[in-house]
Amino acid sequence: MTTVEETHKAFMTEALKEANRALQKGEVPVGAVVVCNNRIVARAHNLTESLNDPTAHAEMQAITAATSYLGGKYLDQCALYVTLEPCVMCAGALFWSQLGTLVYGASDPKRGYTLLSDQIIHPKTKVVKGILKDESADILQRFFAQKRGKD
Repeated sequence: MTTVEETHKAFMTEALKEANRALQKGEVPVGAVVVCNNRIVARAHNLTESLNDPTAHAEMQAITAATSYLGGKYLDQCALYVTLEPCVMCAGALFWSQLGTLVYGASDPKRGYTLLSDQIIHPKTKVVKGILKDESADILQRFFAQKRGKD
């Protein structure tokens, strides 16, 4: 029998695969997957550089893909696994989608939604923090260290 923590780790591993896809494209390596009924229905990663769009965060891409796939605007029966704590913009979008569960890896002490208020997330959304946080933080730290080394 699989525990809840093992399930969270398995889906976060899939989000980390998306973060690596972003990294290969020169994007900030954040990845996300949306899970409904224990099945991935959407995969996404940051595309802000590729699309020249500051709103093309992994979470925004995942919300759009999931709602399109499911045929409705609400994700109340779904979980979003994302490698980095969502920013305020993404948390607002998650609020409007009425996300059932948010699971994230690394906290974002500079731009995460909890800096302002954890009430930005819908009151019915369950939040699970710190799943594979070290792996999630490591890919970001390596990316930014490499960027600083090139400048």
